[in-house]
Amino acid sequence: MPGKMVVSFGASNILWIVFAASQAFKIETTPESKSLAQIGDSVSLTCSTTGSFPRDPEIRLSGPLEAGKPITVKCLVADVYPFDRLEIDLMKGDRLMKSQEFLEDADRKSLETKSLEVTFTPVIEDIGKVLVCRAKLHIDEMDSVPTEREAVKELQVYISPKNTVISVNPSTRLQEGGSVTMTCSSEGLPPPEIFWSKKLDNGNLQHLSGNATLTLIAMRMEDSGIYVCEGVNLIGKNRKEVELIVQEKPFTVEISPGPRIAAQIGDSVVLTCSVMGCESPSFSWRTQIDSPLSGKVRSEGTNSTLTLSPVSFENEHSYLCTVTCGRKKLEKGIQVELYSFPRDPEIEMGGVLVSESPITVRCKVSSVYPLDRLEIELLKGETVLENKEFLEDTDMKSLENKSLEATFIPTTEDTGKALVCQAKLHIDEMEFEPKQRQSTQMLYVNVAPRDTAILVSPSSVLEEGSSVNMTCLSHGLPAPKILWSRQLPNGELQPISENATLILISTKMEDSGVYVCEGINQAGRSRKEVELIIQVTPKDIKLTAFPSESVKEGDTVIISCTCGNVPETWIILKKKAQTGDTVLKSIDGAYTIQKAQLKDAGVYECESKNKVGSQLRSLTLDVQGRENNKDYFSPELLMLYCASSLIIPAIGMIIYFARKANMKGSYSLVEAQKSKV
Repeated sequence: MPGKMVVSFGASNILWIVFAASQAFKIETTPESKSLAQIGDSVSLTCSTTGSFPRDPEIRLSGPLEAGKPITVKCLVADVYPFDRLEIDLMKGDRLMKSQEFLEDADRKSLETKSLEVTFTPVIEDIGKVLVCRAKLHIDEMDSVPTEREAVKELQVYISPKNTVISVNPSTRLQEGGSVTMTCSSEGLPPPEIFWSKKLDNGNLQHLSGNATLTLIAMRMEDSGIYVCEGVNLIGKNRKEVELIVQEKPFTVEISPGPRIAAQIGDSVVLTCSVMGCESPSFSWRTQIDSPLSGKVRSEGTNSTLTLSPVSFENEHSYLCTVTCGRKKLEKGIQVELYSFPRDPEIEMGGVLVSESPITVRCKVSSVYPLDRLEIELLKGETVLENKEFLEDTDMKSLENKSLEATFIPTTEDTGKALVCQAKLHIDEMEFEPKQRQSTQMLYVNVAPRDTAILVSPSSVLEEGSSVNMTCLSHGLPAPKILWSRQLPNGELQPISENATLILISTKMEDSGVYVCEGINQAGRSRKEVELIIQVTPKDIKLTAFPSESVKEGDTVIISCTCGNVPETWIILKKKAQTGDTVLKSIDGAYTIQKAQLKDAGVYECESKNKVGSQLRSLTLDVQGRENNKDYFSPELLMLYCASSLIIPAIGMIIYFARKANMKGSYSLVEAQKSKV
């Protein structure tokens, strides 16, 4: 019919609807719902399944693989569908052991578990080979389902323990108190563990050890019996037996450390009495002269100890240990001999070693006994400085401190030599160590600082603003430490630097002064001085007339020239004239004109100069004549004269003390500003 699309399904267009047999098995169709198709077109319907071959096969063994014993291998394939398409192959290495196809009723729709079993006898050569279980599902038209799965298991072949062997050293027949070592070995795979046991009277086994070697010490008769060694691994065990026979040993007594012992006073000494061949001995201790033991006795089993702590002079005896075993009695003795030599000698120096200065060395040995066996020797290198043997009263029992002194004059050649103090205790009949002790001290001879010198660059006399380097050198051993100081006005030294070179940058006049360099080491010190002079160009020059630059004839006038606080400055006063300058005889820069005349009028000039430079100042003095050229002495002039008679000395004093004061500061005036022609 026009305008309509009709879709019909014939017998060839079949839609399969399959319901899952379980949750693990599921069938899906595509498309999932109704599909509308135009007549004449092609329609594709897809049916797929999941879970019909869900996991790899599983290989199960009936037990561990033991070489020579049959074993059953099962290859298990779980939850498979359709099982009529299933094939299982079981392989060992590259060899196919068994293959099976499962032809079942194809109409059964269910998940099945299928298996394949093979029994074989493993051999050693199978170690390292693999069992492969391969399952194939022949459904070529279903691409989404894995068609082949496999499981792999590596073979581990075991060998039950066998050929168990026991070796015994020294023998299976022993004496009481002896020792025996038994070693067991067993073959198998994996290597068997070794277990030692002893058979009891009731037939049971008493476990002893899990080591291959069993060592029994201090054997007793009851240690006789049958000893069993078992080799055990995962799949079996194998045993071997050996019989030990412990024979009775004769009863003996030993005392240690020996028949004589040398004991150091103050130490602890343990005397041990041991019994062999007696199970339950009894002990007693005494001194040979039956004096008090002054020690602690402890007996346990076949041993008894006498502990003397600390050892003193009262313990110097022979001690006897008596052992009773049944009706038998044995006695052993030990002699305790005393000495004291506890530490190395001490070397004491009488001070620092300074070249060419005598020094006394003392070698001291403390807490020594016996004194009559002591010898002390003092050596410098291979040269013996002093040797002494101390012969004292042999009956005197006391600890003494002994020493040996020697005086020598060290030289620089002694540096590196060894000063050795040897102390020897000559007691050959007593066994102890050490019988000789020594102390060694390496000599280091010092040399006091000397030849100290100062290098000044560029000069010790500088212009203000210049820089100067002052380097100090001093010789000695060890190398002297350098210390720079500045000398204060009161003579004390003010430390300023520990560097060898002292650098002053942009110097000022107050940097002038005496600088001291000291070379210092533990042997002494050496000093050197340098005076630094900072020169300054004259400045702040002043030229004045008192009371004024304009005076009347007959007045007293003081022409005074002063300059700043600059040392080594010359002041020259002149009176200028066309016919030539006249140098005035000034005192400290001051020139006095008594009763000024008209001829005293004119230009006065002051020149202040030193080695660095100079400055000039000038003034004009005006002298006015009196009216009618008569002597005139007014009350005002009288007062001025009286005042000037006081002022002039005062001004002189002020100028003098001012200049003296300037000499005390960091800018030292050198009797400054004296008039020099």
